[in-house]
Amino acid sequence: LMVDHINLLGDNPLIGKNEDEFGPRFPDMSEPYSTELINLAEQIALKNGIRVQKGVYVAVPGPNLETRAEYRFLRAIGADVVGMSTVPENIVAVHSHMRVLGFSIITDECFPDSLKPVDVKEIISTAMTAEPKMTLIMKEVIKAL
Repeated sequence: LMVDHINLLGDNPLIGKNEDEFGPRFPDMSEPYSTELINLAEQIALKNGIRVQKGVYVAVPGPNLETRAEYRFLRAIGADVVGMSTVPENIVAVHSHMRVLGFSIITDECFPDSLKPVDVKEIISTAMTAEPKMTLIMKEVIKAL
């Protein structure tokens, strides 16, 4: 469950003319992911025996995966999870006054000092195994709203 994020994409979806009817020019990003929804998702996960963790997501441009030095840097600046999406969508949602619940499935644990070549089949298998649990949590959160 995402509690915050770091945007290293080098871009921002709000650059350009602001449409005031959608949201403010400078939206407050002090709570990009709803604490209320995070707590609800945690309760649902616990009730269903699903292990979840909270953390900070960092968005990078990709499409390549990170080097050992980059993983060390990302950890040093506070990242728990690395991905290539989600953050622009979150920024737009917060700009539009939406409450956001962010999920990320960890498909590859990256330890810089023991980094191994990526096995894409293993990553896909891990994601497919976790998907039903994430879907259950999402459905239950939606029902509770």
